[in-house]
Amino acid sequence: MIRGALAGAAAAAVWAAAEPGVARLVGPPAGYSDLRLLGALLTGDGQRWRAAGLAAHLVNGALFGAAFAGLGARGWRHGLAAAQAENLVLWPCMAILDNVHPDRRSGAWPRLAGNRRVFAYEVAVHALFGVTLGVLGGRAQRSKSSS
Repeated sequence: MIRGALAGAAAAAVWAAAEPGVARLVGPPAGYSDLRLLGALLTGDGQRWRAAGLAAHLVNGALFGAAFAGLGARGWRHGLAAAQAENLVLWPCMAILDNVHPDRRSGAWPRLAGNRRVFAYEVAVHALFGVTLGVLGGRAQRSKSSS
């Protein structure tokens, strides 16, 4: 499970690095990203949102990776399916975030729940995370079995 957690944290780091490119391709509301979603929620929109968002995102990735490994899942197909399942399960929480997130309350972001561009963005970044987790997790599994 430790290797799974490391693979999950690494996959979350890849996701974080890819966010600007994915945003350019998909076109969510200006400034929208998962790092901002988490970070501003944790800090109340202060200057520390980026560090807080990245830390929370890496921890979430590690926990997801540990659970992924603990369930015996591996490979990019399992990773993709697991990440998209999580995305679908968590999507209804956007309705809650619409009421509490600082960027929603200030009007900087439009409604998130039901926003097709936000949903497309989340599908894309979850796909990247899942495939990366599955590939890295599979490598960790192979290195473990060859030891």
